[in-house]
Formats: sequence, structure tokens, C-alpha cells
Amino acid sequence: MSHESEDKLMETEEEDPFLSLIEYARAALWPEEEEAGGYDPNNIGSETGGAGWSWISSRILKTCIAYSSGVTVAILLSYLSQAWNEQHRAGAPKKRPEIINQLKKKHRRTKLSSTVTIDSIYEKKFLSLNSVLEAVIVDVFVLPGTNIYMLTLGDFWSSNTIDLYLHRRYYELVDPHNGTLKKGREVFLTGCYLRTARAGSGSPRLLPTDYLVILLDEYQDDDAILLGAKFCCDSFSSISLDAVNNGASYSLYARIESIGLLEIQGAFGSLQGKQITLVDTDGVRLKFLLWGEQVLLANLFSVGSMLALDRPYVASSEESALETGDKFCLEYGSETQLYIVPFIQHEEQVCVALTQNRHQGSRLLTAVDPSQSPKVSQVTLPCDSQGSIDFSNYPFRFLISDLRDRMTSISLYGVVTDISRKQNTAELVFSMKIEDITGAVCAKLHFAEFWSLGRIGLGHVVYISGLSCSKTKQNCIEVQWFEKDDGASVINISCLPALLNSSCLHKLSCLSNLSNSNCYMHICRIWLDQIDHCYVNTRFSHALCGHFVNEKPNGALECSFCHCNCNAEIVRTFHLKITLADERSKVSAWCTGQTATELLQISPDEFYELPEEEQAMYPSSLENERFMVALVNGKRQVEGLTLQTHDAYSWEITRALKCE
Repeated sequence: MSHESEDKLMETEEEDPFLSLIEYARAALWPEEEEAGGYDPNNIGSETGGAGWSWISSRILKTCIAYSSGVTVAILLSYLSQAWNEQHRAGAPKKRPEIINQLKKKHRRTKLSSTVTIDSIYEKKFLSLNSVLEAVIVDVFVLPGTNIYMLTLGDFWSSNTIDLYLHRRYYELVDPHNGTLKKGREVFLTGCYLRTARAGSGSPRLLPTDYLVILLDEYQDDDAILLGAKFCCDSFSSISLDAVNNGASYSLYARIESIGLLEIQGAFGSLQGKQITLVDTDGVRLKFLLWGEQVLLANLFSVGSMLALDRPYVASSEESALETGDKFCLEYGSETQLYIVPFIQHEEQVCVALTQNRHQGSRLLTAVDPSQSPKVSQVTLPCDSQGSIDFSNYPFRFLISDLRDRMTSISLYGVVTDISRKQNTAELVFSMKIEDITGAVCAKLHFAEFWSLGRIGLGHVVYISGLSCSKTKQNCIEVQWFEKDDGASVINISCLPALLNSSCLHKLSCLSNLSNSNCYMHICRIWLDQIDHCYVNTRFSHALCGHFVNEKPNGALECSFCHCNCNAEIVRTFHLKITLADERSKVSAWCTGQTATELLQISPDEFYELPEEEQAMYPSSLENERFMVALVNGKRQVEGLTLQTHDAYSWEITRALKCE
């Protein structure tokens, strides 16, 4: 790439208000990182370190979606600060019990996805049934005058503690001498009901739950002895249905290989469940099933963790109604108790890509003296048991040229240059080509049931999170996105309702500068011109994706984008071609959907009901009406870094707002 091309690419970044806003938010909320000249690679995403690029950008966009009437920098900074504090409990008084402080020093596992903190329970006075508590037992005691056991629980992120009524199925484990449930023991629990405190009746308490898992540490002598003595005698191969029928019970130890949904159809409807695939030390696989409310237990499990099952219920395949080659499976019975050795995510040193130094020009990367090398040359990121590295906390913007094998939780920001549905497959897969300042990549988007992202067209600017990257057998990089994955989202920034109402998200352009600018999107103040040459038509579009439908010879309506029959999912919309003007220039542009409705100030159905004469005369009433509009180039070609327009209507108006 020539130096001239590089300079133009850097100008594109500097002109982008969204990217500038992210850098400003990072400097404003985490000034200690800015003053230090760089991120501490051991602190990124921690309580004391700064937030990663994707964490900031995704929350800015979510706030913009919530505030469709517009946002300010102050609103965004306030919500970012609040979200960070809630996640990390910043500012809470650090008066945790000493036993938790001691355990915290060696606390390395990743937080479970549904985990809530004890402090948040006190603040919100609410706890949902599927919430997870990752707790430490601070005390075990009996309520005076009763035989009811109570556990006082704390966690690593809170200053408060909370009392739990212990479920009676665990009473045998609270023996003060040999019991597993004692002071300092870590537990996971879910399915809790909160008993809020009434006036003068003390603090909130948690009612008994039988969904409790006890954590074990293989490196602690007592736990190692327990695992060896209790759980290493039996294996999956030793299970016998005849022995079970004669009263035998088993204590089993296995690794969690996968966690999936399960649905059994019966005479009275379907039964939902969870299917956990376990692999024991001999490599034998067996299913562990959870039914009904028991599925809450799956919130306490993570793939790669070791699960110890004491007295699981052994069910025959006929009894469980599970269509599998196995003769039996395991279930969570009334006497079952669970222990877990959590999977500890390993970490890997990742070099900061050269593109960050070359294009980003961030003060976070560069030392005060330009002659010095960057402060950050590598960062530490977690990786799973298969060696895939998690980039959700990567501190900088991830660029397409940085894509490598074994990457997950990637976020990209760029412009859509091609998008189409993969044909002749039962799966709903779309191929989206995304381009940023360093190149382009084709990502495969896998949808659960139907296209769910609204209208996305060529030239639209998107933010996509939850991407994974791997190498194919042909040694090619493959980028994929699965709608059902945690953290997976696609946000069309060009169509954000808050875009035109929020001065912090855009910078005004003149129409005369469009063809000479490298920006992906332009915001312009214009008026409607040459109304006599305006083209207005109403057509049907697919309600899910916003694209026009075509009528097939058999009369069926097919979406031009999804390529599916959509007779029951159509809405009437506009197809509008119009001339925009400002003080210096004019541009021909087109639009559809809500944008066209905003410009014409009439709904498609109302316009369609007008007599033909009134339809023909209607646009003349709009001449010189002033709007703020967002423009993208749907025929964008990268050729010498200039925009090549191929016809008079290559510019699409993605949003419009009437100026009062």
C-alpha cells in the first residue's frame, strides 16, 4: 500500500465521529490509562483496568437504540460509567470478610454468564429464578430455637453478605468436622427466591433452593482425597441397570463436553430439557438430562469443567424417552448431589497487530516520545481448551487484516459491500462481505429461524459482534456468526433512529464533497429539489428484511433478498427517487421504507389510496422542504480509494429527519 493510500485511510478514521467518540469515552472514563501512555496488558477488562474497544462500542450503540430521540455525550458517558460500575462494583467499600479476600488472590475462573452480585440484590431488591450466585460460605449456623441451618454467603465482587436457608437435602454435608459445606467453601446456586426484609424485620434472605453445586479444588488435599475416595471407583462402563434395580448407587466423575437443548414430544405436549454430554476418564460418553425446572442447573455448568455426580438417578433409554443408542442415561434425582471442578481458562499472550500502530495512532499505544516504541506490544487474553482465543476484552478496535485462526468473540466495524443468501441449503445462512480500512472479509451469518436484522443494504455501515475465525481444510480463513451465540449482534449504524438527532454521532458534510471523501457515510442538511423529476411508486416489501418482493409466474411473492415465499409477511412501502440540493450542489438519491415515509410525510397506504391525479401532484407540495439525511453509496468500489458511481441513483438515503 502506498504512503498516499495509507494517509487517505487514516483520514477516513479521523473523520469518523463514531470511532472518535469511542476514543473520547475511553479517555474520559479511564484517564489513568491515558495518562500512563498505554494499557497495562495484565489489567485489561479488570476492575482497575480500562474497558475493551468492543465493550465500549456495543454499549454506546445499545444506548443509542434505547434513546431513539437522540443522545448526548453526557448521556453516553453516564450509562457507560453505570454499566462498568455494575459489572465491576467499582466504588463499593472493600470490607469483605477476610476469608473471601484470601480466596480472591487465587480466583482465576471466568464468571458464569447469569451471575449476579450480592450487592446488586440489595440495590434492586429483586432476584430472578435463573440468576446465578457464585458465593463463598462465610458462616454456617443454626437459627436459635430451631434445627434450621443457615449459610451466610459472600462473593468476590460485593461488600455485602446475605443469609440462605439451606435446603434439607444438604443437611448431611454441614457436619462441623467432616462436612463439605463449611466456612470458606465456594458454591454455585440458582433457582433462589428472595425474601425481602419488611420494616423492622432485618435483612433480605434467600429461601431454600435444591439447585446448589459445591466447588472442589483438585490442588487442595481434602478435596483431592474426596475425589479420589468417593468418585474415582465408579466409571460409566461399570453402571448396571440390574444393579440399579437392586438398590445400587454410583458416584461418577466426568468432563462436561457439551450442553444442549432437549425437547421430548408426548401425548400431552412437549417437555423441555437440557442434555449435558459427559465424558469420563476412559473416554466413554453418557448423557446427563435435566427436565422442567431442573434446567436451571445448567446455568451452573460450563463446558470443560469436571462434574462429580453423587447418587445420580440412572434411567433406561425407554424410561427417559430419549432416542439414543445408549441403554441408559443419568438424571438429577431426589438424592443426587453435585460437585464441580470449574474449568480454568488458560491465557495467551497476543501481539498487538501492526495495524494498530500504523492506522489507529492512539495515544493509548504510543509513548510520549514518538521515537520510543509503543507502550503495549502484547496483551493477555483467555483461551479455551481447544486453544481458541477470546477477543471480547481486546483493548483496541479489531481490524479485518488482524483476522487469524482460532479467534472468537471478535467485533468488526465496517461497510457492507456485498450480501446474499446461501442457496440450496436447509440452513438459513447469509454471506456478508464487510470492508474496513485494511481490507474485506466475507462472513457467514447463521440464523436460528429467519432473517432478524431488519433492512441492510450495500454501503450500509454495520457493527457486528460475536464473530469467530478459523481455518478450513483448504487452509483458508473462515469467519462465522451464529445468532444464538452469547454476545452475537449486528447493528446497522446507517439506520439508527438516534443517528440524526445526536450531534456526537455525526459530522455534517456538503453534497459537493461526497465523491471526494473516503467516509463510509455522510450526514447532510438538504432540501428537496426538482420535484418535477421525482419518481414515487409504492411496492410490496418483505416485512422482515425490508427488501422488495417479486411476483413469480405462479402468483407467489418471493423476497428479492431472502429468496423465500413471503405472501403472509408483506407490507406496502415506497420506492422513491429524488433530487437533494444544498447551497453548493445537487445529488440524485433513492430510498424506501420509513425513510421515504419521512421525506414524503405520508404513509404508503395513505398515498396508495389517493386518486392518480393527487398522487401525481403530491410531490410538488414538498419542494424546498428541508431535511437532515444520512447518505451511503450502494455502488461503492475500492479503486484508488475513490468512490465510483455507476448510475444517477447510487446514493441511498438511509435516515431522514425533517428540519423545523
